[in-house]
Amino acid sequence: MTTAYDAVTARIANPTVDIILIGDSVGNVCLGFEDTLPVSMAMMKHHLEAVVRTRPRALLVADMPFLSFQLGIKETIRNAGDFLQRGAAAVKLEGRANRVETVRALVDCEIPVMGHLGLTPQSVNVMGGFKVQGQRADTALRLLDDAHRLQDAGCFALVLEGIPAELGAQATESLTIPTIGIGAGPECSGLVLVFHDVLGSTEGRRPRFVRAYVEGFKLLQDALSRWAEDVRKGTFPTQQESYRLPKSLEEQISNWTRSNSA
Repeated sequence: MTTAYDAVTARIANPTVDIILIGDSVGNVCLGFEDTLPVSMAMMKHHLEAVVRTRPRALLVADMPFLSFQLGIKETIRNAGDFLQRGAAAVKLEGRANRVETVRALVDCEIPVMGHLGLTPQSVNVMGGFKVQGQRADTALRLLDDAHRLQDAGCFALVLEGIPAELGAQATESLTIPTIGIGAGPECSGLVLVFHDVLGSTEGRRPRFVRAYVEGFKLLQDALSRWAEDVRKGTFPTQQESYRLPKSLEEQISNWTRSNSA
């Protein structure tokens, strides 16, 4: 599973991945926010629609942004249903066992739900920052219990983020639904990485769980630099990269120019 936020990234990702997540990580990656909290339903719908227009074969999962599912079941169903009406096949929402009733209500409305446990970015303020979760006995056992309760509530898969590899393995072994890891070790059923992280197209320090397969940021910056240099030197565009007038019209234009510049 990888993310896509527009038609270009969706077309690149679609032949390769099984699931495309229209993630609220669009806030960090594309919109310049420090975290995902400012991302709204309107923003998510805008990016979802761009991906849907490419008609991808991959399963489309839309992230429920902050405050789209915390204000009551009726509001949650309306928001999740809006995503499905716009072309998503499922929704993803963050939260522990406190989201069990929410998940049940959505599943009862025929809305498939992917859960998300561990480091949940929408809870960054409660967690005291982006920190590895489940490193104590109580929090590890609670995560396993939460995973089973979300499974029982009807989640078809669980994202496990920012937890010890051993805990990711235990959760995967004990559940009957697939787990999708991100910073959760190699033994989850699947893996999710942000599209831009895979292609190395973001600046700054990378989390431990990110492996960039190309230094995309530098490559793109270098390409743009070469283009700007060619433009400034006058070597782009060339005649081969330009359109031409028909010969007869060229002569008429030349005559008109001479007569009007005298």
